[in-house]
Amino acid sequence: MSKKEKRATPKPAPTRKQQSKWQRQMKIRRTIIIVSVVLIAALVTVVSVAIYNDRVAPWREVVIKVNDASIRMGQYVDMLEFQSYLMNDDDQTVYFIADRVLDSMIDSEVVRQEARALGIVASRQEIDEKIKEYGLPDQDDWRYADVLRDMIRTEILWEKLLDHFDSELPDIEQAHVQVMLVESEAVGQEVLSAIRAGGNFTTLVDEFSYHPRIGGDLGWLPEELVPNPIIADVAFNMTAGEVHGPIYDTTAVKNLGYWLMEVTDIMDEEDARQVNVRAILLGSEVEAEQVREELVGGNFTALAMQHSQHESRNQGGELGLLRPGDMGSAAFDEVAFNLTPGLISEPVKDESVQTIGSYWIVDVVDRDDQRALEGEVREAMASRELFASFEKWKEESTIDNRLDDEKQLWAIREVLRRR
Repeated sequence: MSKKEKRATPKPAPTRKQQSKWQRQMKIRRTIIIVSVVLIAALVTVVSVAIYNDRVAPWREVVIKVNDASIRMGQYVDMLEFQSYLMNDDDQTVYFIADRVLDSMIDSEVVRQEARALGIVASRQEIDEKIKEYGLPDQDDWRYADVLRDMIRTEILWEKLLDHFDSELPDIEQAHVQVMLVESEAVGQEVLSAIRAGGNFTTLVDEFSYHPRIGGDLGWLPEELVPNPIIADVAFNMTAGEVHGPIYDTTAVKNLGYWLMEVTDIMDEEDARQVNVRAILLGSEVEAEQVREELVGGNFTALAMQHSQHESRNQGGELGLLRPGDMGSAAFDEVAFNLTPGLISEPVKDESVQTIGSYWIVDVVDRDDQRALEGEVREAMASRELFASFEKWKEESTIDNRLDDEKQLWAIREVLRRR
């Protein structure tokens, strides 16, 4: 017997009330979904902005503007890290060089802009060759590659600017001079007499001149490169072919002094003798003789405070208890550790000390109104002109330094974090 097929009972159509309820539910669901999506998107945006502000924005922030060029925080941090890497020093070095690195980046940008204005550039090939010459890493993926290339670029531009200024140097007035610095007017007169009697200037320099750097034949020089204003005044205003002096210079430093000393006490120990000494350091033997005469019946402390060029002058010349070698002078020790207590020494010549105030002897060998600059003098003059122009360029540039103390500290901490 066959089964009886069930008849499908049609579902009743939803009533209007049911439809209205479903529609409300669907609307609520859609609203919830939309709100959830919006909230998630907002959350993602907030997180992204926070990450950007914390990790990206500081690196892109402009910390220096030089005219129309911008230097960003990332560039500054990279340069600071590289400079500290080159110095290979402790963490404190980063703090020490932070300002210097900032200044060097400003200077480099000024050089780049002014070189470009003169049509001077540094090609990639030139930079690569210089890096190779220095034996530095030349891989583009090296972490310091960009910073290194910036530094090398500035060096090349400076060299080319130097060549540019050298090419524009004119023939100028120069003087050929020989000089020496002597300790006193009396010695100066003695030297002048020897020169006029046919003495050799160079030989006399070896015997009487005590300037630590300037002495002998200076060669041909323009007035701008003469190493002392008194010498320059003589060289370009006095008669050529004559020797002039002695001319007093209150600021000239010489490697010579004369001690007057008195031992007030002696202590003999097993290993060495100690002496209690007071002393006066003077600039010439003549002055030392004069002060020594004043010490007869005079006040040592007062005269030391008035005349001595040693740092002990404010203590009246008191040096305290000394062992051999404490003064760093063999000439001093030879007298101090053999002097009878209570006696004033004769003037003790000491070439290991420096004193101020001496006399110049200047021989103006010749002068030429229009002479070509040559060799090292030409290089020095080109450098002088370039440095003068650079200072002018920098002064005329609009430099906006936005790197305050807080931002600089952030940069330093980033460098230290990378280590």
